[in-house]
Amino acid sequence: MAEIIQRDGTWAFDGNTVRITPGLHRSVPLFRQTYGEIAVPLEAVASVVYEPERKRGRLRLRLREGADPLLQATGGRLPDAADPYRLTVDLDRSGVAEYVAEEIRRALLLEQIPKEPAKEYLLPGPPVPVSVRSSDGTVSFDGAQVRIDWSDTSDRVKRATGPRIIDVPDLVQVEWLPNSGYEDGFLRFVTRETAFSKLPPEKDPFALDLWGSARRDLLTALVATAVTARLPHPSTRTGEYLPADAPRLPLTARDAVPPEPQPENHDVLLRRLRELGELHREGVLTDEEFAATKAAVLRGF
Repeated sequence: MAEIIQRDGTWAFDGNTVRITPGLHRSVPLFRQTYGEIAVPLEAVASVVYEPERKRGRLRLRLREGADPLLQATGGRLPDAADPYRLTVDLDRSGVAEYVAEEIRRALLLEQIPKEPAKEYLLPGPPVPVSVRSSDGTVSFDGAQVRIDWSDTSDRVKRATGPRIIDVPDLVQVEWLPNSGYEDGFLRFVTRETAFSKLPPEKDPFALDLWGSARRDLLTALVATAVTARLPHPSTRTGEYLPADAPRLPLTARDAVPPEPQPENHDVLLRRLRELGELHREGVLTDEEFAATKAAVLRGF
């Protein structure tokens, strides 16, 4: 077995799997410690390099495109320090790092692992249920449904729509952008009905606006990854999702008529619609925002 143990974490390779365990030192980002140990099968690896630097070096594992739901959900936007596939190496352990990298490269060559994009996820992503409290509210995922409960500091528009519950079959895509500390981020759940929505994250009832602690808001990537792992693999998509700036298709008569609310929800629905109407009259919501948010409320019931 090839193994390197550092304050930043431990990498161990047994010929079939690269087992990555985050370090427990306070310098290790909260995201990596929360994500926990990752077992990367050799077939998911594209390459590995050791990058020596003046004070410290870095081991870097590159995975095949489409092999990991974490990389698919975050789109390369994870801060370097939070990237679980990087290991900071002290200079006196550079020889060990080179050996580990060489052993992985040799196995890739012997097993003739392809570098082409994977046709399915080869890593499972984080286990469920998973729940994260962010600056805009709490988002939870149990493997079948996403639930968003807004915080007291959420925009009035979102609080007026009430908790958001989304079934996995209704989801098309998850969009995630981290809170950098300088610019806000967001976690958006795109459904077939909301694919054309142009609401900003702070008003979108299907999105969390990430504006608080960058360290804690980064944990929303756990939910993004867990949901992404349960959506159809990108290689199977048929192009039914269109970006928000695509031309809007006409609604069918069935789509244009909202479902009739259940009697027990009727009072809640009316109250939320009245609240949205007040926000519209006060100028908080534009005509387009009011229409989109009203539709989201109706769909929720």
